[in-house]
Amino acid sequence: MKITPKFLSGQSISKRLRAFVMLVTMLVVTGCYMPIRFDAEIDISRGGYYEFFFDGYLAKVELYQGLKDGEINREEELAQAEIIRQDFTRDSATKEFEYFKQGHFKVNYQRDGDLLKTKTMTFFRRNEYILGISYNFETGMISMLGKSLKRDIKERLRASGLDSSGELRIFTDGLVTSHNATTVKPFPSKGNGYKLYTWKIQNLLHPTPALKIKVHEVSNN
Repeated sequence: MKITPKFLSGQSISKRLRAFVMLVTMLVVTGCYMPIRFDAEIDISRGGYYEFFFDGYLAKVELYQGLKDGEINREEELAQAEIIRQDFTRDSATKEFEYFKQGHFKVNYQRDGDLLKTKTMTFFRRNEYILGISYNFETGMISMLGKSLKRDIKERLRASGLDSSGELRIFTDGLVTSHNATTVKPFPSKGNGYKLYTWKIQNLLHPTPALKIKVHEVSNN
């Protein structure tokens, strides 16, 4: 990208510096992607087998901000979108990935596996963390946790025009020891002992979804 020098007043420089610091702070804390509108579902059996589904829109924060500030032209926008598409589609769990507009992408992602063997499942990857499930043999616990952000970061993202809303559902027949779901109800159609935990997320200020399942008792020997 060609940068054209400009003569700026001290006030303009200060304003731009503040905006830059705000953007850098958001990027360091949030990573590159954030869910905008979504529908997500996880089925976790008490034996550790899981199925994960995500359908919705993700925003690439840097691309969105660059377009919003007029610092990225149409040619560069499409070039970056193609690089991001190639990055996502390397993962066979990505079933659909299309560029929408303004740094936003339509994504359908599906993965399954055995947590007792793989230990972790991260959407999208560890350095682009949005949501993860992990198994800890020493504690005998399976944990689900969304990405946690400080309130001031959430407010800055919302002020920039980015926000998050959607629904996360977890089906499990495991022993849930803690959670912060919006609602919980029996779901026998899934199987004996199954319950449905639902998080209805209105915006970024909603508490980070979290849930823990006891898989086995830990020996003290």
